[in-house]
Amino acid sequence: MRHEAVSRREFLRGGRRSEIARIRPPGVSQEALAACTACGKCIEHCPTGIVHLADGLPAIDFSRGECTFCGACAANCPEPVFTEVAATRFDHIVTIATSCLPFQRVDCQACRDACPAGAIRFRPVRGGPFVPDLIAEACTGCGACISVCPVGAVATAPLVAEAATYA
Repeated sequence: MRHEAVSRREFLRGGRRSEIARIRPPGVSQEALAACTACGKCIEHCPTGIVHLADGLPAIDFSRGECTFCGACAANCPEPVFTEVAATRFDHIVTIATSCLPFQRVDCQACRDACPAGAIRFRPVRGGPFVPDLIAEACTGCGACISVCPVGAVATAPLVAEAATYA
């Protein structure tokens, strides 16, 4: 029987440590990460500074900014990690939680203003501020809306998930 160390907090919550799903740079498959040598060239050349190493593998941190799909990470990688075709989207979309300010009757449209794809629109609601609607087909998963959200209500979800899920 294998025993895994569990923090007191996780034990009291009745769970185990869950693996954090790391977001790979655009154009990198999970299998291709095996060829990564953690040289850091993708980090050095990312103009928005969102690429970092997590457990020796490149990962994206959207709290630092957005991905512009410039291809600098792929162009400077010496290993066969990236696909030859330039990536134009991630394999996730965003979700907007009920902690979003308009759902709390506070006017905010920061995510819409930051979205380069126009994937977030706001619809009117009687007696309250406009509320966000995500157009899943237009969302590239670039993360521009994540870093600008003042309450952290925007997060990523797998592309196959329901786009307008409110958690």
